[in-house]
Amino acid sequence: MSDSAERYLQAARRASTQRRYAQAIDHFEGEWGGLLPASSESIVRYLAAYGALLSSSTLRTHLAALAQWHSQHGFADPTKAARVRDTLRGIQAKHPQPVQQAAVLAIQDLETCVGGLEVELMSTKPTLRLRAARDRALILLGFWRAFRGDELCRLQVEHIKLNGEEGLEIYLASSKTDRGNRGRILTMPALKRLCPVVAYEHWLAVSGLQRGPAFRAIDRWGHVGEQALNANSISRVLRQAFARSGAPNSSYSGHSLRRGFATWASRNQWSNKALMDYVGWRDVQSAARYIEADAPFGEWARR
Repeated sequence: MSDSAERYLQAARRASTQRRYAQAIDHFEGEWGGLLPASSESIVRYLAAYGALLSSSTLRTHLAALAQWHSQHGFADPTKAARVRDTLRGIQAKHPQPVQQAAVLAIQDLETCVGGLEVELMSTKPTLRLRAARDRALILLGFWRAFRGDELCRLQVEHIKLNGEEGLEIYLASSKTDRGNRGRILTMPALKRLCPVVAYEHWLAVSGLQRGPAFRAIDRWGHVGEQALNANSISRVLRQAFARSGAPNSSYSGHSLRRGFATWASRNQWSNKALMDYVGWRDVQSAARYIEADAPFGEWARR
């Protein structure tokens, strides 16, 4: 296969997914001592060995990795066997686990954090000002457009159009639910406060960026990197910004931006359809995982 063809094949595979799959294969071979190609019976034994130790979602990821390995190497997929699927269902029944959710970013904490960053924008230290400008733009754009962390990292300056005071037009080339990499056009209106448009425009002005990744690392000397931030670093950037501003919650992660917006929109009477269309969810169940409903107990509630 030519090098160019292999590059295109690699581009079709999400890097984060491939990293998880590689770790899963290493776990099957190295940690457990399994052999590839595997039989369905060996996979059943593998699932049984880790059924009480790993979450069901992790085990499903490992099965997907094993399925992909066999497909890529020309072998029949042993994970499709009925015994494998029945074993996984049995594990889920015997070891039920609540879904781990990112903390919801409250609008009050967002205001506190952005207020702290705006104080840093007036610092006498250039590096601190530059980092504050990036963090403010990243956090506000991530919140108000309900971006995933990896989507923020894939944003390109040339794909974001500033339409004066109206807002931003953003071309998102790919996302978790866009398996065909068709991309979609998103809009972000300018807001009266906590405005991501103003924040992004300021970040472009102070960073001098004209092309390439919109959000990048900044070293201690104030040099803006060439590469995009890694998706795994978004949570760290968020927590550091909150810590510097004195905001109370250090448990926020990159996904808290997405959950925070969904909760804010729900409490501000956005319809399910409007929210799903804006965020890009395909079904109500996906949306329900992000929204924290307020049970209307009224005067019966103690608080």
